[in-house]
Amino acid sequence: MEIVNGRYQVGGVDLLQLVEQYESPVYVYDAATMQMQFNKLNNAFPGVKLHIHYACKALSNISVLKLMKKFGTGLDAVSIQEVWLGLKAGFLPEEILYTPNGVSMEEIEMAVKEGVKINIDNISILEQFGAKYGATIPVCIRVNPHIMAGGNHKISTGHIDSKFGISYYQLRHVARVVKLYDINVEGLHMHTGSDILDAEVFIRGAELLFEAAEDFKDLRYMDFGSGFKVAYKEADITTDINDIGGKIASRFIEFCKKYGRELELWFEPGKFLVSESGYFLAKTNVVKQTTSTMFAGIDTGLNHLIRPMLYDAYHKITNISNPVGTERIYAVVGYICETDTFGWDRKLNEVREGDVLAFHNAGAYGFSMASNYNSRFRPAEVLIYNGEAHLIRRRETLEDLLTTQVSVDI
Repeated sequence: MEIVNGRYQVGGVDLLQLVEQYESPVYVYDAATMQMQFNKLNNAFPGVKLHIHYACKALSNISVLKLMKKFGTGLDAVSIQEVWLGLKAGFLPEEILYTPNGVSMEEIEMAVKEGVKINIDNISILEQFGAKYGATIPVCIRVNPHIMAGGNHKISTGHIDSKFGISYYQLRHVARVVKLYDINVEGLHMHTGSDILDAEVFIRGAELLFEAAEDFKDLRYMDFGSGFKVAYKEADITTDINDIGGKIASRFIEFCKKYGRELELWFEPGKFLVSESGYFLAKTNVVKQTTSTMFAGIDTGLNHLIRPMLYDAYHKITNISNPVGTERIYAVVGYICETDTFGWDRKLNEVREGDVLAFHNAGAYGFSMASNYNSRFRPAEVLIYNGEAHLIRRRETLEDLLTTQVSVDI
């Protein structure tokens, strides 16, 4: 986001004009930033067969999925519905890795029928899968490495008390199940959590997968998940992707030589690819002074951007309507009928009623976690591509809220 002739722009498009055209609130995504992030990751692992699968739970708009397909990613899907969206977007079945958690065998069978790659994360389902398919359908196995990592306990997925993955200490049992049912294991997978900074976290998990690989002689790939940290604040610490990439690639090459053949190295970034591309624009309804706090109340809430309330996530906020105004301290709050504070004690250029505030890093887990709480409509989404704004989701209406409801005479 930059100021051009006194107005904030993204990708050459005036943000205030987008609010005028598509109303407020509205999500805006910059395709060029997504491309830049993909290129950065794609070039960070020298000398290996790298495959990037976009974790579409971060932002699953079908136009974004088509964009990722154009970049050359595969897709990481965590539900059968994401699988269907990926297929609609043009991904081939073999380009989609289905990585569910806690789903029924019936849903997994649906994914098998679609021809996508299957990732299994518990022994019960592995046994059922083996009994039904034997060696006819290859699988990946998700291993829990018991490594605590991530920016918040709710997004840490690899620790010992996590519901995700099969415990590293149960791999001998897994090997017996695989042998009993003649299961074709083509990949091993781990994901320790989000906002990982240190290459050693990946390396520690990788060493466990390398050791586990001794029991699986027909592997084609190893998937190290993702969790690369992006900047949320000024001078924020981020993942040094080149440092991590170099260290992991070097160790992976060593492992492949010992294993006896070259495997593919997979990652499944979501936030890393789309977070910094996104801006959430909301209009100020009221400026309210209390005895101790100046509130800026905006026309959105936890129904549209829940991360600050759910994860204590920080999003930088900019008053794009008053770029040269005097800085003052505000609490930015929403219009939902419960406490939905986006940020306390934020230094913003003076906020006036009607001013538009922009939330940065809103590309990941913003719209995808939005709801109709308080029966509010979900906002529009706009994609900036090659200097032009494209509406990729219209704003909801009352008819949308009523579409799936059935009115009965009472």
